[in-house]
Amino acid sequence: MLWVKAFHIVFVASWFAGLFYLPRLFVNLAMVPPESVAERERLLLMARKLHRFMTLLAVPALALGLVLWLGYGLGRGPGNGWMHAKLLVVAALVAYHADCGRLLRRFQQRLPVRGHAWFRWFNELPVLLLVAAVVLVVVKPF
Repeated sequence: MLWVKAFHIVFVASWFAGLFYLPRLFVNLAMVPPESVAERERLLLMARKLHRFMTLLAVPALALGLVLWLGYGLGRGPGNGWMHAKLLVVAALVAYHADCGRLLRRFQQRLPVRGHAWFRWFNELPVLLLVAAVVLVVVKPF
């Protein structure tokens, strides 16, 4: 199980790198002037590739997490409330990832999106979720 745990951590860390950077690309896309077609296309290409890559990283991260969860039997019995909270954090991360995909499609289709200031705040959400997940796993507060 230690190999599974090690690779789970590697894939989660890699997935988070994408979750941190893709919204930063959205900030830049939201700031591109309409006449800067080449800049917009370059940023969209980067965002598409990053989203695809981070999705490929999320799948083994989630699968290995499931193996750990089932293998250790965590979440059953008293004192495992932290695991239920962590699963809510994971669900929020999956929803955030999906929302990033939705936002990317809106940028690609030139549909209205929010301003760069909103994306700057949106960019902070995975940081908060990472802190929550780490505290829940390490401290196990409940």
